[in-house]
Amino acid sequence: MELGMITWIHEEDFRGAKEKGLQFVELDVNSRDQEFLENVDNIAAYSAKYEMPVRAVGRWGSTRISQAGIVGEELDLECRLIDAAAKLHAQVYITGCNFVEELSYMKNCQYAVEYFGKLIEHAKPYGIKVAVYNCRWNNFVCDDMAWTMILGELPELYIKYDTSHCICYHGDYMAETKKWGDRFAHVHIKGVVTIGGEHVDDPPAGMDNTNWGGFLALLYYKGYDGGLSIEPHSETWKGELGEKGVQFTIDYIRRMMF
Repeated sequence: MELGMITWIHEEDFRGAKEKGLQFVELDVNSRDQEFLENVDNIAAYSAKYEMPVRAVGRWGSTRISQAGIVGEELDLECRLIDAAAKLHAQVYITGCNFVEELSYMKNCQYAVEYFGKLIEHAKPYGIKVAVYNCRWNNFVCDDMAWTMILGELPELYIKYDTSHCICYHGDYMAETKKWGDRFAHVHIKGVVTIGGEHVDDPPAGMDNTNWGGFLALLYYKGYDGGLSIEPHSETWKGELGEKGVQFTIDYIRRMMF
């Protein structure tokens, strides 16, 4: 396994990751698709200069399907993002799929299978794995039922896993990892504190409710050898405190990496 973090496309982002001794960066495009696409050559140059690989590229929250089926404009954009990810030698492209309330669960699954299947075919010549995030942000492919239905139809579709999303929706992340860990292509490291089932904050990993030792032990058990990507996500841990929190997480997680 390798340790990296989510950052962005500027030179100082790559320099900062290098100074922290990390092994890769992850770039989450989301609504910044044009900024990302227009700067691919610069990103590649920064990656080379600081010897800091871009391991994963992802897009969260967009609408991929409608009542009529695949949203063609979104599919075209994600294919362009995969092309850009290939230029950066990324190993994983992260995506999701919204749920259309007017359609049955089965029809949503059928459209999702069709959509992901097209991304997989586009990514295959590059050797890039397509992974669906388990965040609930405009995405229903985030639990056992959806994975059974959709990953069951698409053996080349993977999961980008984040324990905090499971915890916040009262799931069992250890059980999910035991069952689905062999389909994990990328993992986020994000702490979370819940009290009485209510989300409170997302502090540095190791200062939260997550059993990180048990979780990493299961990753070893499942033979996972992908990236562990730190995701600073708290409104409390910002600025100088945030930097100290990231360093705490680096030191804490590295003690469990062999």
